[in-house]
Amino acid sequence: MDAYVHGYAEEESQRLYDQSKMLRDLFHRNVHYPAGSRVLEAGCGVGAQTAALVKNSPDALITSVDISLESLHLARTAAGSGVNFLQADIYSLPFPAETFDHIFVCFVLEHLSDPLGALRKLKTLLKSEGTFTLIEGDHGSAFFHPDSAEARRVWNCLVDAQARLGGDSFIGRRLYPLLHEAQFQEIAVEPQFIYADAGRPEWVEWFTVKTITAMVKGVKELSQQMGFINEEDWERGIQALLRTAAHPDGVFCYTFFKATARKRRP
Repeated sequence: MDAYVHGYAEEESQRLYDQSKMLRDLFHRNVHYPAGSRVLEAGCGVGAQTAALVKNSPDALITSVDISLESLHLARTAAGSGVNFLQADIYSLPFPAETFDHIFVCFVLEHLSDPLGALRKLKTLLKSEGTFTLIEGDHGSAFFHPDSAEARRVWNCLVDAQARLGGDSFIGRRLYPLLHEAQFQEIAVEPQFIYADAGRPEWVEWFTVKTITAMVKGVKELSQQMGFINEEDWERGIQALLRTAAHPDGVFCYTFFKATARKRRP
């Protein structure tokens, strides 16, 4: 991973766990790996998705890698036993070609300066006929009410900070083109639409507040260091964003993208 825009604070780890609990069925529906199959989770972070992989495929042989040693320590606790954790860079993973039957990647490409290069590297590690699952968000898909220039400004701080670090907040819309260019086969991309309003209070709390707003809050210091916004405007923007949760007519919409593909024999 080139640079993780959200940082490694305790609050970010909790946000990832909260997000995983709420969206587990959405992301891991139909993600089941056979007993004895070798699975690579590339970029496991704090293990928020690892725990779901283990629950759905308890007899698969799962290897989870991440560049952050601190995150791996947390991942071990979150996932429990049965996973081989390893510190490694996604561009230079220490495995022979065609090692894995399946590869799972979630919320990783958005942080990479060369996502296509990462996909090509990962493809070499996949056995012929092996499958690939890829999940990313797209910050350009966010719509909310009440809308305001103040809320949009802090939202764009996240987008701009990630771009400055070499990442892409709009990576979700690029999954099919990237997988196609990497010469995967049987590519299928499914939009995963999230909608939260006062009629779905659990989604307002867990998604609008604990996932989305918490994600934006996490880039406060970085955004100010980069000169995107001052303290006063930041606080005004966060309060405006929170009104989409507190307002009786508040609405927040967002789309994730889940792609599957296969490596066919040449």
